[in-house]
Parts: sequence; C-alpha cells; structure tokens
Amino acid sequence: KVQLVESGGGSVQAGGSLRLSCEFSKNMDPRYSMGWFRQAPGKKREGVAAIDKDGDTAYADSVKGRFTISKDNAKNTLDLVMDRLTPDDTGMYYCAADFNGWDVVVVVTSPQVQEDFGYWGQGTQVTVSS
Repeated sequence: KVQLVESGGGSVQAGGSLRLSCEFSKNMDPRYSMGWFRQAPGKKREGVAAIDKDGDTAYADSVKGRFTISKDNAKNTLDLVMDRLTPDDTGMYYCAADFNGWDVVVVVTSPQVQEDFGYWGQGTQVTVSS
C-alpha cells in the first residue's frame, strides 16, 4: 500500500510563495506517475501539475510559469513550488500517485483520468489573501 502525506500549506498574501511537499512510501513503484490537484470551496477538483517516471511534466494553464513540480526518488518526496500566488490559487491541495501510463498532459486535464488515481494524500490547505 502506498501512503502519501502532504505538508507545507498555509496562508500567504497575494504575490507570495509556498512550497508544498508530499512524502511517499519508500516501497512506491518508481514508475508511478504523480500529480498535484486542488479543490476550491464550491468547485470541482482540478489538476494542477503532474510528473511521470521519465520526469516529463505538465501544468494547468492557470499555473504555468508560476508553479514548478519536482520529484526526488532518493528522498521520496514530490514538491510543488508555487510563486506569485493569487487568491484564485486558494484551495485544498492533494498529492496523488498511480501507475496508469497516461501522458502527463492528460493527467492534468482529464477529470476521468484523475478519478482513476488509486492513491491520494489527505490534503494540505493553501489560502491566498488579496
């Protein structure tokens, strides 16, 4: 069983930065794709960023150029560096992992593919004030 534990959320003013981290189980298959997803109050969950086993990455249009996803297999962590935050970035951020073979662009953009991710963390709250 794969366990995912997010950390690093918090409250920040618009224009600020946060770094989220997701620690994953040491036994997780390195071939798993991983991603960050978020859900704002009253809205559906959406993809934010994804990375596959080869290090290919994809981002939602709304965060391109501001967010950076990275994975460190030696440290068993998946990070999301978020810069120039806006109030629209407010939400609960979740880390997820699975071995699905989908292109990372599809992982970020397809709710159906996201639903198939088998492992999810408990989430970490990000609040951006104006």
